[in-house]
Amino acid sequence: MHTFRSHPLHGMAISDDERAFFIALGKRIAVQRKTQDITQVDLAERLGISQQAMNSFEKGRRRVPVSLLPVIATTLQTTLDALVTHDASPATAAPKKRGPQKKIRLQLEQIEALPMAKQRAIAQVLDSMLANQP
Repeated sequence: MHTFRSHPLHGMAISDDERAFFIALGKRIAVQRKTQDITQVDLAERLGISQQAMNSFEKGRRRVPVSLLPVIATTLQTTLDALVTHDASPATAAPKKRGPQKKIRLQLEQIEALPMAKQRAIAQVLDSMLANQP
């Protein structure tokens, strides 16, 4: 049975499951950030939010906007799956040494989020570069 409570910052009902999700998400974000020696202030600046908002996200006191998740993942050099998958514990979500394949996957995720015209322009550049390979 789900219990709904008013969310302190937004006055919206939030279930216990949602609360648990945002607490776990905040912990994974904090672990990723600390593993890379990034302060809350630095991450908040990179995301264009206040340090107080970043702290609230990490503590699970405030919902992380869905639109911010890809930016957080990219900034922390991880994947959306590593951030939001509830089976991933903070320990398993810690970044590993990144090879080109993971970096390319992250770049592809970023490209997919761009408008179609920009995607086509990037595809043309890639096609051109790949065609010039020996």
